[in-house]
Amino acid sequence: MRLHKPVLRTVLPALASAAVSAAAWAAWLGWDQQYDVRADGSTSGPYEAWQVGGLVLTLLVAVGWTAARGHSAAAVGGTTAGLTLAAYLDWSGDASGLFAVGVGLVMVGTFVASAVVSAVVDVLRRDVPLAH
Repeated sequence: MRLHKPVLRTVLPALASAAVSAAAWAAWLGWDQQYDVRADGSTSGPYEAWQVGGLVLTLLVAVGWTAARGHSAAAVGGTTAGLTLAAYLDWSGDASGLFAVGVGLVMVGTFVASAVVSAVVDVLRRDVPLAH
């Protein structure tokens, strides 16, 4: 079976965006599963602000790069799918079921943020042509 080039041009960037997003989650957040207990007994975590910041910056670059190559829909859809799946796999062991709320928030937030970044890149692409 041979895939047509338009399918490859549409599907591969989305799959690549999803893979990069899931890998970024694993690299920045996937290894830290422990909550920090403070002296007063309160807890925080499991992620530190720098880990989330690193994930956001990594995804900002990935979404911008993909959108700059004319694959805005793939950047939005793939990033949203990859990060949502990674959050689900990471958090689904929570017996309370509240993980579903967090996964939903990750999905909505990723979709909105990647759509905004892609839209900005699209506007900039129209004004400044990129050399291929």
